[in-house]
Amino acid sequence: MNLPTIAEIHTLFLKTSSISIDTRKIEKDCLFVALKGENFDANTFTKDALEKGAKYVIIDNKDYYINDKTILVKNSLVTLQELAKFHRNYLGLPIIALTGSNGKTTTKELIHTVLSKKYNTLATIGNLNNHIGVPLTLLRFTKETEIGIVEMGANHQKEIEFLCEIAQPDYGYITNFGKAHLEGFGGVEGVIKGKSEMYTYLKSHNKTVFINSDDIIQQEKTSDMNKFTFGFYNKNCDVQISKVTANPMVNIIYNNTEIKSHLIGIYNSNNINAAITIGNYFNVPDNLIKEAIENYIPENNRSQLIIKKNNEIILDAYNANPSSMVAALTNFIQLEKANKIAVLGDMFELGTESKSEHKKIVEILEPHKDITTYFIGKDFYANKIESNHMNFYENFDTFSKVILLNKPINSIVLIKGSRGMALEKTLDIL
Repeated sequence: MNLPTIAEIHTLFLKTSSISIDTRKIEKDCLFVALKGENFDANTFTKDALEKGAKYVIIDNKDYYINDKTILVKNSLVTLQELAKFHRNYLGLPIIALTGSNGKTTTKELIHTVLSKKYNTLATIGNLNNHIGVPLTLLRFTKETEIGIVEMGANHQKEIEFLCEIAQPDYGYITNFGKAHLEGFGGVEGVIKGKSEMYTYLKSHNKTVFINSDDIIQQEKTSDMNKFTFGFYNKNCDVQISKVTANPMVNIIYNNTEIKSHLIGIYNSNNINAAITIGNYFNVPDNLIKEAIENYIPENNRSQLIIKKNNEIILDAYNANPSSMVAALTNFIQLEKANKIAVLGDMFELGTESKSEHKKIVEILEPHKDITTYFIGKDFYANKIESNHMNFYENFDTFSKVILLNKPINSIVLIKGSRGMALEKTLDIL
């Protein structure tokens, strides 16, 4: 049996309604790609996928070949990636890629919201930003898509390079270089090197980068590149941000335009600034940029403000690393509010830096006696100190029993921790 070419598979793909890798989410006439994982082999679901309405199924195990609706390939994952690359070239639309240690998804959503005011724009759904998610995103783009936005995540070297080779972006933006995935990248310098693979790709293909000109590292890395910039402190940039405040919602002024966002925290200001800048580059009118950002409501535990039983709750429990934790606390400390409470969970994937990074967070809050802090998790507990305003618990259950007896009243509460800590459970007991 001769294996089909990517061009032949693409011809069949164009006859389908969508792409799927999960038989629980089969749409009629979709293309189902049977991938393998550590604990599953989707080849075994070939018959099931067809019965549920898939038009074609890509498999890489000949034992599951049924008929001409099953497309046998050497490797289903590689085929998915090559098909996405082929489709990207077939469409030829402009693509904006973004990565960074913090704020990727929020920034992506803001850019999408702004550009959608003028263009037919599609963007990565959720955080499908890895070697599977990026191809799935590209394969959602159609001839009607005018601009594509692709979020790229990574926790090791060479991953951004690989994703850029698939997506072939025309524009790029790196939110920041922070202390995230230190274990995989091998420290902060490794993070900078890994994320900067996007700059390397864009430079080698003479493409354009958007940068925060207040970030010295971004300035240095892009000194000889085509770029479009924004800044608050740096007065020599394309988009000048004249004022930024957050108490707690971020307000921004540029070009005599004031934007009152629903995003909490000064750390979100550059995410908004990036969307403003990219909107300017693509000639979206200022009034539409303002309208888009002011109507954007964050969700999925990302910097949400929730009012519950006379308490204001800043729910930022989607994820955490040292950089985002410091940013959230810096913002929380400067809030002009009474009865401040911080519920903080362990930060994961820090490797040998874990103890020292958790200790730094404890040290930040130690002098702030106006903030009652609850540290949760074994890494924070390992840095336990005696304090009247700081409390340490090895796990969530121990913390929950205490907080049930001491529920906050008329307080502002920050909830932040790594995804694995699932600190959104705190909402149920407040």
